Amino acid sequence: MAFRRARTGTSRPVLLLAFAFSVMADPVSSVAYAIEAALRALDGDLTLLLPTMGLVVAIIALVITNYSQLVGRFPEGGGAAAASGTAFGEAWAFVPIGALVVDFVLTIAISVSAAASAAIAFVPDLAPWRAGIALLLLLVVAGLTWFGHLGRAVFAVMTLLFVGLGAAIVTGGLRAAPVAELPGTGGTGSMAFVAVLLAFPVAMALATGVEAPSSAIAELEELDDDGRRRFGRITLWLTLGIVGCLTLGLTAVAVRLGIGVPDAGSTQIADIARASVGTGGYGLFQLFTALLLLAATSSSLQAGPGLLKALARHPEPDGTQAGILTSWLWPTNARHVPFRAVLVFVVLAGVVVLATGGRDQVLVLFYAVAVFLSFLMGLAAMTKFSRDEGRTLSTVINGVGAGIVAFTLAVNLLRGLPLVSLVAAGSIALTLYASWVRAGRPRGVAHAAVLRRGRDVRPASYGSARGSASTR
Repeated sequence: MAFRRARTGTSRPVLLLAFAFSVMADPVSSVAYAIEAALRALDGDLTLLLPTMGLVVAIIALVITNYSQLVGRFPEGGGAAAASGTAFGEAWAFVPIGALVVDFVLTIAISVSAAASAAIAFVPDLAPWRAGIALLLLLVVAGLTWFGHLGRAVFAVMTLLFVGLGAAIVTGGLRAAPVAELPGTGGTGSMAFVAVLLAFPVAMALATGVEAPSSAIAELEELDDDGRRRFGRITLWLTLGIVGCLTLGLTAVAVRLGIGVPDAGSTQIADIARASVGTGGYGLFQLFTALLLLAATSSSLQAGPGLLKALARHPEPDGTQAGILTSWLWPTNARHVPFRAVLVFVVLAGVVVLATGGRDQVLVLFYAVAVFLSFLMGLAAMTKFSRDEGRTLSTVINGVGAGIVAFTLAVNLLRGLPLVSLVAAGSIALTLYASWVRAGRPRGVAHAAVLRRGRDVRPASYGSARGSASTR
């Protein structure tokens, strides 16, 4: 693939930095809206914001602990789909794959919407055209995707710039004089606990993308299994360190400076930046925020269509047919972009943007469900592996992780609206399952999340015995 050729001859430290900071673009970009989402769920009570975000980061740490084990078991990549298909049978892989499709659509929609919000926060007069700006950004990024991969090195640079400025904002904000009195009372012990319990699942949008290294390591074809394990695990823990520190730092600044729910024409992170570094740094931070969010959009507009292409029916060199979805999704342009699959995601994300008026804080209510469904399948599979192998400590770690993820998912679903995401993921999973049955239950579909990555890798030699998954 183009990215791999571009990296030829680079040292391992440089390759690791490029890989790690590009893969973590999604969770890092989620900082732009996750903290505000938690505050809104807390009805603006700043006194409970830091405990809420602390709980969010702690759960992400638990998920990453489990995914570090998953990477060790599947160094070829595959994530929750490969784990579920291997542990429970090939058919179960469709649950995380369905969740992944929904996650890609929502990532695209919320990223362009948040980028529009970043622009509006800097130029408030643009507010009446919020949805239009988000759609325009979607079309621009989709147009650039048409010409092939922009390169993960670009995503890595954008992530580094955002993290650097974010660190400067945290430093400036922690040096500023605190407010005399915070809005909100924090409530009594039991009331505060319930408020945090109900609010934190919304902010779990911050967790979206933290699982990406478990699949993205498939791109590291120049490394052996041990090398991919090492890169995957380093990236997971580096993501936790950077996202956790940036999130808690910005949250602490918001609490210290009394920066609550923003006005309609702004965002909380924009208000934090303005109060911490002044107008000059604030404008630069808004620019880098928007660029990072568009990088996350571009990444999903490459990965999502690639996944559909990996599942599409196509001829093998021996004349046999492989794949389970319509062959309409298979063709690529001269730059190996599955343009019809890109169009599918653009249309779906555009509909979501229009339905929510381009408001990222509305979208975030639907966001964490799909990814937590995928987490649940991955952690449940790891629990089964550990139990079957008699590894008590790992069984406890995996089981506790699966239980907390299930609880988070359940609390989020109790809000009502997130059920839409669950229904969408379930419907896609059932559709894929039906297509798989009609195709004769071919093997290898659990690895589609890996095989979408390489443009020259034939993704659906599903009749082969790839992996150890059964087809029950």
